[in-house]
Amino acid sequence: MADVERLDDRLAAALLPPRPERGHKGTFGKLLVVAGSLDYAGAALLVCQAAGRAGAGLVTLAVPESLQPLFAAKVVEATTMPLVEDDVEEVDPEPALARILDHDHDALVVGPGLRPSLAIGDLVRGILGPAAGEDACAAVVDAEALRTLAAEDGWWEGVRRPSVLTPHAGEFARLRAASGISPGSDGDLNADDAARSEAALDAAATWGHVLVLKGAHTVVAAPDGSLAVAPFANPGLATGGTGDVLAGTIGALLAQGLAPYAAARLGVHLHGMAGEAVRARLGDAGILAGDLPLEVALARRRLAGLAGAGGSGGGEGGPPGAGVR
Repeated sequence: MADVERLDDRLAAALLPPRPERGHKGTFGKLLVVAGSLDYAGAALLVCQAAGRAGAGLVTLAVPESLQPLFAAKVVEATTMPLVEDDVEEVDPEPALARILDHDHDALVVGPGLRPSLAIGDLVRGILGPAAGEDACAAVVDAEALRTLAAEDGWWEGVRRPSVLTPHAGEFARLRAASGISPGSDGDLNADDAARSEAALDAAATWGHVLVLKGAHTVVAAPDGSLAVAPFANPGLATGGTGDVLAGTIGALLAQGLAPYAAARLGVHLHGMAGEAVRARLGDAGILAGDLPLEVALARRRLAGLAGAGGSGGGEGGPPGAGVR
């Protein structure tokens, strides 16, 4: 197996994107979030909040037009964009995709809290597929978007947009099954760290995208064989919505110009630091996902202190969108 990079504060600090004093909203990246439904409104709200706390300059939430008034009242710092419907809360994939592709953004988060449907499946495949164009910016692919992909054998052949895939063990197993890997053949993807790393490496190489296999000691694997493992094993994070916070954090870092593997490693580490800070106050139970976004900002501040010069950073960074082609 490849050499394993053990994430720590100094390594993560070296990945921080630049934060020039004369920067403005556009300097720090525009993130488009395609997420949320009536039943899972919280997922979209957590993604947007986490993205702002992780440093994104502008966050826009794209939702079915009938739900826009609901979300606009909740996402105070983000803007909203209505997606055309052909029924209540049911997007019309073709015009919705055109609206998304026409929007000015440096990165995307796709999937958290989306309502399962054939229309959403078409929209997800359109966002990630050839229609996005060869110069498409990177996306975080999570939750319902992952389940949409897993429903189709050989799904990765249709994903043309550079992506950071963020499955938990169950979602990962479904994605692997669509790759011809029978359930269980990867070993214990919850408790066996060696099995998790080996499976993640093989999957990233096969799929051609960065993979974040969530769980205790989250694994980050790249198609070129690079592998990083987080030090965190926090049972307090085993609660709904914490994955949405991670998706928003990584998405914000992509929007700020980090390449997918750098954004995934730094995002995982910031998320883990945030969880440990809340755990120190509340213990192993009772943590809510909404407790994490502010701690993500405080964790970034601590890393910036290690990086020096107020956190000028610069790990694999550049202007928004750089390094993600």
